[in-house]
This record gives sequence, C-alpha cells and structure tokens, in this order.
Amino acid sequence: MATAEARALARVLWDYHRLDQPLEHADCILVMGSHDLRVAARGAEVFLEGFAPLLVISGGLGNLTRGLWDEPEAEKFARVARGMGVPERAMLLETRAANTGENVTRSRDLLRARGLDPASFILVHKPYMERRALATFMRQWPGKRACVTSPRCTFESYPTAEIPIDTVIAVMAGDLQRIMRYGDCGFQVPQEVPPDVREAYERLVALGYRAHLSGDSHR
Repeated sequence: MATAEARALARVLWDYHRLDQPLEHADCILVMGSHDLRVAARGAEVFLEGFAPLLVISGGLGNLTRGLWDEPEAEKFARVARGMGVPERAMLLETRAANTGENVTRSRDLLRARGLDPASFILVHKPYMERRALATFMRQWPGKRACVTSPRCTFESYPTAEIPIDTVIAVMAGDLQRIMRYGDCGFQVPQEVPPDVREAYERLVALGYRAHLSGDSHR
C-alpha cells in the first residue's frame, strides 16, 4: 500500500495530468478506451447532456487490458453507454486501437470511411490521461478543435478495488515518462513539465513505481 510520501508525490503528478477544462459543444465525442469503465460512463453522460450528436468509442486491447479482458475495450464501453440510454444510431465503435495514438488515427480513419469529418471534438479519458490525450490528438489530427474531460473523481476517490492506489501511481508515472519523451518522438505536442513534477516522478521511480515505465529512458 502506498505510503504517505508516495501519495503526496502522486498528487503532484495527478494535478499536472488533469487539465480540468470546461466542456464546449462539439461535433463528436471521442471516448478513448482503457481499463476504467467510468470513462465510458463519462462519455455517455456528456452525450446525454447534449454536448455532441455523435459518440465514437475507440479501443481494442492495450497494455492495461490485454490479458485482463477477453473483448475489445470499445465493446465493454459501448455496453455501459447503451445501458445509460445512448442510442445505437449515435455510436460508432473502433475496436482495434492499442494505444492513445491509435485511438486518434483509427477513429479518424473510421470517420472518414463513413464520409464524416467533424471539426470539433470532446475527448474523454481517465483523469490522469487528460493532458496526454489532448496533446496526442493535437499532433495526430491537427486542424481540429478539441477539449478533454474525464470522470469527475478526486485523487482520493479515484482508486477502487479493481484499480488500487499503487496501480494508479505506477500508471501515472508511466504516463509522465511518456509525456516527457513523446514530444521529441513526434507522437504528441510537446508539453512543459515543471521541475516539481519531474522531481516527484523521479522520487516515485526511486520508490519502485516502475511497472508501467517504457524501456530504460527513465534512467
């Protein structure tokens, strides 16, 4: 179980990852798959509140769901949306994406195949994926207007029995590492990372939160 120090450091990363943007009406809601079904519920909520007429749900099996689930993330998310009252005619499913970049590019290709070219989007992801989701979208689909939202959870209320605090911290550390790397790689729009956020990340890595780091670039 995470120590008080680890929780305090993780809160620094959480606050950095979350953008807390206001919702704006858009042409399309793009829900990015993950292991957290609350993301599906948030996407459905935004749709049912009338912020956009189309709900695209993207997700195959990624690092967090491969071996955990036996069907694409988009299928599981769609069941949540249907259960909340989203009509089938308002949904498109993309069931092959394995990462955030593919959530964008495969959804773009799906929409184009249907003759659709939305000018504006509401992105929906986990709270600590807001920054990376938006930065990735801006790089992979330039020229579109986008804002991002997530389940309305606090850092303290976010962990669950299925997604415990230590998993949340490890995944947030991995996401921060990717933010620091992916701008240079061309995967996302570069993001400024303040010194205190870098220091919190380095300390969490030193404390052992390395399970979701990519390669050896954290050294």
